[in-house]
Amino acid sequence: MHNFDELASQVLVEHWERLKIAMKTPIAASEFVGYKSATKYALKKVNKNTDFPGCYVFIDGNKPVYVGISRGLVKRLVQHLNFESHNTASLVYKMAKEDYPHEMKRDQAMKDEQFRVVFLAAQEQLRNMYVAYVEIGNDLELYLFEVYASMKLDTDTWNTFRTH
Repeated sequence: MHNFDELASQVLVEHWERLKIAMKTPIAASEFVGYKSATKYALKKVNKNTDFPGCYVFIDGNKPVYVGISRGLVKRLVQHLNFESHNTASLVYKMAKEDYPHEMKRDQAMKDEQFRVVFLAAQEQLRNMYVAYVEIGNDLELYLFEVYASMKLDTDTWNTFRTH
């Protein structure tokens, strides 16, 4: 176990260096479209046999736009890119709400036909991005690194760290 000073000055910096390398050769997000879970075919896209914990970055063109974490990284990417729920595709919901501001509750918005059109368009936009990731097995490092990376990459439009 590391103390906070070690995490801040060494461990997070090491993860950051690995993420910067990964961001030089990101994967097309569309590679994870068409799945409903982390199947062996989806896992093959990242050369793995089992899902794993890690941090991922969605990149639009050359601009990082969102940093996320998951204990099942491939499953989470599949959810963002294939699911039509405000819970499982929460980033898409945030993007759609930016384009279609409303006062509805999340459940109500997902039943609203006009909002769903905007939601699906936002999901298509996400599918046209790229994704880079790093595997991080320690939960504390993973949670701290999400904030660290989002601040380094200035992804505050979608990484608000506000709960819903």
